[in-house]
Amino acid sequence: MGNRFENKVAVVTGGASGLGEATARLLVAEGGKVVIADYGVERGEAVAASLGDAARFAPCDVTVEDQVAAAIDLAVDTWGRLDGAFANAGIVGVAGPISETPMDDFDRTLAVLVRGVFVTVKHAARQMQTLGNGGAIVMTSSVAGVQGGLGPHAYTVAKTAVIGLARSAAAELAAHGIRVNAVAPGSIPTAMTAHVTTGDPDNLEKVTEHIARTSPLGRAGHANDIAEAVLYFMSDGGSYVTGQTIVVDAGATSGAKMSPAWSGTRMVVAR
Repeated sequence: MGNRFENKVAVVTGGASGLGEATARLLVAEGGKVVIADYGVERGEAVAASLGDAARFAPCDVTVEDQVAAAIDLAVDTWGRLDGAFANAGIVGVAGPISETPMDDFDRTLAVLVRGVFVTVKHAARQMQTLGNGGAIVMTSSVAGVQGGLGPHAYTVAKTAVIGLARSAAAELAAHGIRVNAVAPGSIPTAMTAHVTTGDPDNLEKVTEHIARTSPLGRAGHANDIAEAVLYFMSDGGSYVTGQTIVVDAGATSGAKMSPAWSGTRMVVAR
């Protein structure tokens, strides 16, 4: 157990599984307390119970503003402070050709991935401003938000919007000592990734093998890799960083796996 989040309090949406669960567990391991906000009641209650007195569960559909506000308020009502908020709840949403996309499905996707993030930032900022002790808000974007072709259209729109929101909210909230940043994960072996890749959300072994084969670093990422990035933003280590997006993808979107045509040392002369 460390102390990078000692005596601090955070709310994690989508905290009952995947990246959210890993982050909640890491924050507690580093001395903090968390409210796990998730629509999966049974799973959320189990995760909170496993963390003991350092965790509470709040049933939360992030498309319902009152439920998000209640989860944020629960943290303050329980522990008297709010130091961090991780706007992480998400879905893949509608996929398929843009010419065939039902707009109701598009709207539902953005309701979770953009509206849900927005209201989390809204109510975290409300409490942090009232408390007057600053704070750190982190959002989950995606490599699909920084490079085309890595996610369905609606998902890509949403994850790109999250990066813009991190910048605009950071510009406003800096005056209150509140930092706002985003994490853009690459493919991480979670139930959601397994479902997209294999059609089976429980087939983590197969999706892990697939990611490892295609990773520039030769291994699959872990949910804890993302949790560590979130903790960096929320901890004193990231205290001078705001309005930024960290891409955690083994360098895939930066071209780390160079094309063989360009990997040799040579001079290329234009004629």
